[in-house]
Amino acid sequence: MPARSFRITTSSPYNLSIVGADGVSVAKGFHHYLKYYLHKYVDWTHTQVELPLPIRFPNITIFSKSASDFIYYQNVCTWSYSFAWWTFSYWRRHIDWMAMMGITLTIAPIQEYIWYDIYTKIGLKKEEIEDHFAGPAFQAWQRMGNIRGWGGPIPQSYRRMQKVLQRRILKAERDLGMHIALPAFAGHVPVSLKRLFPNVTFTPVERWNRFPDKYCCDFFLDPSEPLFRQIATEFLNLTINTYGSDNIYFCDPFNEMQPRIADADYMNATAFHIYESMRLIDGEATWMLQGWMFVKNIFWTDELIKSFLLAVPLGKMLILDLQSEQFPQYDRTYSFHGQPFIWCMLHNFGATLGMHGSADIVNKRIGSAWKMLNSTMIGVGITPEGINQNYVMYALALERGWLYDDIDLENWFEIYADVRYGTRDRRLHKVWQLLYHSVYSYNGLLKIRGKYSIARRPATNLNPWIWYNTSSVYDAWKQLLIVSTNVSMPRNNTPFFTYDLVDLTRQFLQITFDRMYVNLMDAYKNKQMDRFIYIANKLLDALNDNEAILATNTEFLLGKWLAAAKNMGRRPIEKQLYEMNARNQITAWGPNGQILDYATKQWSGVVGDYYYPRWSLFLHMLNESLQQDEKFNEDAFKRTVSQEIENPFSISLKIYPTKPIGDSILIAQQIYQKWTGNMENVNFINYCTVTLRVV
Repeated sequence: MPARSFRITTSSPYNLSIVGADGVSVAKGFHHYLKYYLHKYVDWTHTQVELPLPIRFPNITIFSKSASDFIYYQNVCTWSYSFAWWTFSYWRRHIDWMAMMGITLTIAPIQEYIWYDIYTKIGLKKEEIEDHFAGPAFQAWQRMGNIRGWGGPIPQSYRRMQKVLQRRILKAERDLGMHIALPAFAGHVPVSLKRLFPNVTFTPVERWNRFPDKYCCDFFLDPSEPLFRQIATEFLNLTINTYGSDNIYFCDPFNEMQPRIADADYMNATAFHIYESMRLIDGEATWMLQGWMFVKNIFWTDELIKSFLLAVPLGKMLILDLQSEQFPQYDRTYSFHGQPFIWCMLHNFGATLGMHGSADIVNKRIGSAWKMLNSTMIGVGITPEGINQNYVMYALALERGWLYDDIDLENWFEIYADVRYGTRDRRLHKVWQLLYHSVYSYNGLLKIRGKYSIARRPATNLNPWIWYNTSSVYDAWKQLLIVSTNVSMPRNNTPFFTYDLVDLTRQFLQITFDRMYVNLMDAYKNKQMDRFIYIANKLLDALNDNEAILATNTEFLLGKWLAAAKNMGRRPIEKQLYEMNARNQITAWGPNGQILDYATKQWSGVVGDYYYPRWSLFLHMLNESLQQDEKFNEDAFKRTVSQEIENPFSISLKIYPTKPIGDSILIAQQIYQKWTGNMENVNFINYCTVTLRVV
């Protein structure tokens, strides 16, 4: 069999043969047959299907070969935003899904166990090492040199568990034929290393997102220093001995930080020494680099990029063009000056919720990148910071990565509805056509960061925007509710339907909240007290309704996230630390809101105990300033909301449900009837005349 290919044949109605070049190819062929011939559906949380027995296999003969040498998956941040609390049972199902999607390349970023040994041998004290390692929910940014120590210290038992877990993950992935990129040394070291090597060139890393001294600004060890090579080779040697090797190593020395010198020779030497440290241990080494550091960064001139990339022999650096769907770098860099690259869809930041995507762009740009002059593209990937949202976009990108030609998206979305719900229904087709041509039709340069008003710290200057006709979401929601009362679908498909109903209800409330917010601020500006009070009450109603619908589905529960975090701990103090990590990451993101609401979640529990109290306080203080005809004191509000709501939430020990409460369909119907009535009410019509900004 040719590499990355599968063949499916049926010799009789009861005999199906799937042959592939490797385990991933066979799994990809299996999924193709499940979807297109048996009309069965899997995603990253559900990999079980039911087949009627005895089953008759459709008579077909198919041969398919991937257009991509590699189909890549994962972002270094995914390991903190989505995988932080996963046990191997989660990973086992997820790896099966990865194989069925045709994924052949991924990363293995766990490294703290090895670093502890290296730092100890060098001479660092236990306390110095513990001060460096961040907690489980923040390790991704400690590894990239952005922060240190926040959310820690992590106990030895946790480091040992991570090492064992990663070994099991890698074995399962390699058994299927996947390639793994292991971490290499990028140059970031604990600040205490200066104590041991006072004459070595260390550069303090610039402050990242206003983190205080205690948690920021570790040192970057210049790659030209002999100490760099010593540490780099020892680390990579131990990493390979611990985890095996597929000759690919990822390393990002300047993630969201500037090199100390804007000089072509310096950048060339830096890249040369980093790669050389890999080559000395593995003569077949390929350096995998995130192209994120070039995105919208004025430091990286064309000259500096070229000098950096060409310091490594052509073909020995593999670039992940991390957000090709919005900010592609392959065109600017002339296909990365000859280095191979993977076209990646990033899509999501912080694992936030909110329906969005660029389906047409993903479909067409992958094809045009294959066909551009002197293209060095060798594959397609998905690089979300977090998963478990907008699955349709990832299914599309991964399927597109296997194919050389564009997909007929009108037909693809219809098939998606058929297999997702296990039934063919024109009304469900309409739902997904409405979504395809609205929320999944974004084509612009404004950053989508999930910062919708409903989940942001309240302020008088929020500026929500939209890129689609919001009535499409309302119509899709209405259609899904109609279907819910008179359609029959297989038992295994019901969770997908109820998830989508909850998500669409949440999306409607999110949009409506944005619309009401801009009208609230218009009422405040024009000192219209009756209008202000009416809209303020409706905003709080929307929050209550969002909490109610989210509570009906397991995938939208805060309790599930917190329980998984606590289950990682062996002792009460560890459970408390991990819970703080889990709570802080999705809210304040730092000791005092350094990246506030970046990884925001519209989850039951978060809405009720975090977003609602914030907006209630804001509306109360805003109302007081309006009544007293005084300017709203933004600084006073920020202090109060931080001290009374945001920071306390991170250290709260309140227990939340891990099982859904209420019937999704019934509560969605109630919310639909309520808000349809609201929008037809004369007061709502008269008071909500300001429209959302459209881009």
